Amino acid sequence: MTTVLLVIASSSVVLYNSASLEWNQRKRQVHVPINAAEIVHKCNSLNILPGPPKNFHSRSQSDRFQPGTQPTLIKNATLWTGRSEGHEVLSGSLLLDKGIIKAVGNIEQAVIDAYDNLNVIEAHGAWVTPGIVDVHSHIGVDSIPELKGSDDTNSFKGLVLPWLRSLDGLNTHDESYRLSISGGVTTVNVLPGSADAIGGQAFTIKLRSTAERSPSSMVLEPPHNLNGTHIDPSLPPRWRQMKHACGENPSGVYQGTRMDTQWAFREGYNTARQVKDKQDAYCSKALSGDWQDLGEFPDDLQWEALVDVLRGRVKVHNHCYEAVDLDNMVRLTNEFKFSIAAFHHAHETYLVPDLLKKAYGKTPAVALFATNARYKREAYRGSEFAPRILSDHGLQVVMKSDHPVLNSRHVLYEAQQAHYYGLPSNLALASVTSTSATILGYDHRIGYLKEGHDADVAIWDSHPLTLGAAPTQVLIDGIAQLEKPFVVKKPSESQKVPETPNFDEDAKEAVKYDGLPPLEPKKAKAEVVIFNNVSEIFIRKAGKVEAAYMAKEANLRSDSVAVAVHGELVCFGVADECGLAQYGADVQHIDLEGGSISPSLLSYGAPLGLVHIDAEASANDGSAANPLDDDQPKLLGPGSVIRAVDGLLFSSRDALLAYRAGVTTGISAPQTDGFLAGIGAAFGTGLPHRLAHGAVLQQETALHFDLISSKTSVSTQMAALRNLFVASGAKGELADRIERVLWHGVPLVVRVHSADIIATLLELKKEIENKHGTDIKLTIVGGAEAHLLAREIGKAGVGVILIPSRPFPTTWKSKRILPGPPLSQDSAISVLIAHGVIVGLGIEEQWSARHTRFDVGWAALEAGGDLSKSEAIALASVNLEQLLGLRDAVTDLVAVKQGTLFDFEGKVAGIISQQRGLVDMI
Repeated sequence: MTTVLLVIASSSVVLYNSASLEWNQRKRQVHVPINAAEIVHKCNSLNILPGPPKNFHSRSQSDRFQPGTQPTLIKNATLWTGRSEGHEVLSGSLLLDKGIIKAVGNIEQAVIDAYDNLNVIEAHGAWVTPGIVDVHSHIGVDSIPELKGSDDTNSFKGLVLPWLRSLDGLNTHDESYRLSISGGVTTVNVLPGSADAIGGQAFTIKLRSTAERSPSSMVLEPPHNLNGTHIDPSLPPRWRQMKHACGENPSGVYQGTRMDTQWAFREGYNTARQVKDKQDAYCSKALSGDWQDLGEFPDDLQWEALVDVLRGRVKVHNHCYEAVDLDNMVRLTNEFKFSIAAFHHAHETYLVPDLLKKAYGKTPAVALFATNARYKREAYRGSEFAPRILSDHGLQVVMKSDHPVLNSRHVLYEAQQAHYYGLPSNLALASVTSTSATILGYDHRIGYLKEGHDADVAIWDSHPLTLGAAPTQVLIDGIAQLEKPFVVKKPSESQKVPETPNFDEDAKEAVKYDGLPPLEPKKAKAEVVIFNNVSEIFIRKAGKVEAAYMAKEANLRSDSVAVAVHGELVCFGVADECGLAQYGADVQHIDLEGGSISPSLLSYGAPLGLVHIDAEASANDGSAANPLDDDQPKLLGPGSVIRAVDGLLFSSRDALLAYRAGVTTGISAPQTDGFLAGIGAAFGTGLPHRLAHGAVLQQETALHFDLISSKTSVSTQMAALRNLFVASGAKGELADRIERVLWHGVPLVVRVHSADIIATLLELKKEIENKHGTDIKLTIVGGAEAHLLAREIGKAGVGVILIPSRPFPTTWKSKRILPGPPLSQDSAISVLIAHGVIVGLGIEEQWSARHTRFDVGWAALEAGGDLSKSEAIALASVNLEQLLGLRDAVTDLVAVKQGTLFDFEGKVAGIISQQRGLVDMI
């Protein structure tokens, strides 16, 4: 047996050696390609993950350094570094040179003395942070002002387009750049839009203009082969970014379903996987030295970016809202083995945090709006508590703008609101700095105040999480971006982190009710409600707002009360002076914890009370036809006028949230495609239906015209107004409505932004009054350029409702804005008031009605003491009542715990309604 085995073994060796010799002979005959080394390098580098080069932080200067930039020392600063998960705060200095941070904190004097030409900025203890990083923006592609010639956000050529690049449409003349910088923003991720499932590649840019002035020069870390340049084999690849979108947007654009969109994803990824498999097979042969019939590397320019996603070298940013879509994408990542950097918008992520953890690779971060929701069905369950809930589950949270959906100048405001509703302060600041940088893959150079990081810095006039915080200077790559910034002195309390309310129970309710917790107020348990521990009280009086009681000292505050009987405030002040014993035991006590009472607010500008969900026809009143168009419904007859009261929809979540935020009254005009909107209506925001007591406060308010929405020429619209008001060309009901404007004091409200059109309106007003010998009440709504005619508007006795309250040059006819500090000393509000104009504040979208309280507080802070609190409150209360034709003043008051209605420390506790004879508990 042993002998037989030895013979077999010997035969096997002989056969093997013979085959090996034959194979080696054939191999010597194979032609090794001249670029074999290049192929081997390419194959070896296919799966190398991006990252900074070795010793990146020991670099002596930035690759973005602009020669001639003066070194800068920011001294005596309070430095929020981003380290230790955002907990590290240092007192000291920051040294910037050659585009990078050279030293942080306690810097030795010898280091400072080594510089001859040092620019020194004395911070006086001000807060200094890394520059703001916005992970979701369309700046430069959805360019401002909006023009057809610079609309490069979306392609509509197919659901899957990974080969497209936002850089190829980046407009360097977008007027948003300087505005965003003035909000402390230094870096943005410019994404394609969400019309397509895979919309293309995004590019992360710095906002400063370079000497080259090209889009390419703005890119933070361009892929090495972006310009076809030679790739240094010693360098690792750089991160790329890509946009995905699921849900309603691609379904709507391509008239498909979620099933269609998901199949498009799978088909696209399958194509990319096939290309990747061919590449891997090719490289397997090349790396083993098998050059026989190898051919060319199987590359595909259209699919190479998606192949890189599969290789883990692209940060995928996924526009995705609902659980169904999130689940689809999580399954897709596991089917094709790729990771998602972040789900964006992601309104339902807080309801399914464990689902996100099942995604392939690292758990995606979540990039959110703070409160922007309900504009379409998949956003209906959005919650202000999502950031804190997600962070409680260990997920990374990022706040973003989706510019120009939200003006990225105020992306920090998103972080401030997230903090107000419960996101810890360290994570709130990180959500627009260090966490954002990490999600993009650039935390090795931006998002932190660290030695060796880019010199992108914001110096703030107050703590960054306080309302209205604005930069006093912004530096990008060590270069100051604000020339002669205008700085507003903020109160001392603005220098610390706001002591935000406790929303623990509210957050639990949001999850318990699957995103739709009950919002209806509850009537107080007793007819007499005593509010204890009151610090200040403001009331309406004779068409104005005035301070009625102030108890600044803590000992007086704790003994201060306000007594409401059947919704009427009958006594306030020191407890002993109100004779509390007379009310007996059937009393409900509410501790305001040093809080306040002030007039309720009014909302105007958005179709609040006419819409539940914007994008759903069955969930809103719809839009009235433009009478200047040929398709006016004949059934209406000549001179018909639409009334908003006929289309009121009560118990919308936006209205109820507004009520809970102290906005007890809404005035809405009918939605319109342009020109004649119709008659406005005043209604209560917290009521269940129009027949409830106090639901409709005034069925008819002002007569509204819209000179912005119509496609008809401005000159045609002005001719129509002249015909109606001067030539008495109106018929039917419209003639009667115009008579009321002319002779009965009903305001004429006209929506317009352009100073040129406003000037024509002022002349038309004079023409009307000269013709009829009467004064008319004209209110301008919008008014982005009204400040240019402040003197003339004031002289004409015309009021202005600014919408939005913080201007943005959305269109060509609204581009000449007065931005306010730090870009201009004055704001539109201050200029108009200085010329005797009655000013009101309005909103653009109904979800932001709840922000009216913060708009008021922001306006007061930005005025730097020139606008009293009473005057600020009037902007969203008595002034609006007067400008919009509300005959009877709203008498509701708002009781706020802990702070005021106009800061990030107060939480609404109750609504004191004299008109309805009750106190609602919130």
